[in-house]
Amino acid sequence: MPGDAAWMQRAIQQAEIARSLHEVPIGAVIVCTNELYAEAHNLTRSNSDPTAHAELLAIREAARRQGDWRLTDATLYVTLEPCAMCAGAMVLARIERLVFASADPKAGMCGSLGNLVQDARLNHRMQITSGVLADEAAELLRSFFRERR
Repeated sequence: MPGDAAWMQRAIQQAEIARSLHEVPIGAVIVCTNELYAEAHNLTRSNSDPTAHAELLAIREAARRQGDWRLTDATLYVTLEPCAMCAGAMVLARIERLVFASADPKAGMCGSLGNLVQDARLNHRMQITSGVLADEAAELLRSFFRERR
């Protein structure tokens, strides 16, 4: 049974696919009861869609596969701390647990700038585990942006 590091490695593989498409290298994987339900990578540039973040694409696919918008048994693995849009979608989807690699001090809403996914004022909160394979995920982002300068 794969653990957090194995699932995060799969999310990093998705981030590498995004990088090969000249997208910001962020990947996401959704697991329900230790079974892969969805995986995705950023496609904002390819799709000319500002909402085509890895997390949203994975949530859409997992909900479609499950036939229900509630992903109450799901864990979402993502290589970068989710932004406000993705954090909000995770709350709406009732994701049970979030595991992210690197913190995002500029846009992260799961502990850095705020913590939308654990806000007591909302009707759903989730468990968070951070820092899983953080160095590897952060280096992928750093090298991507270094090459673009």
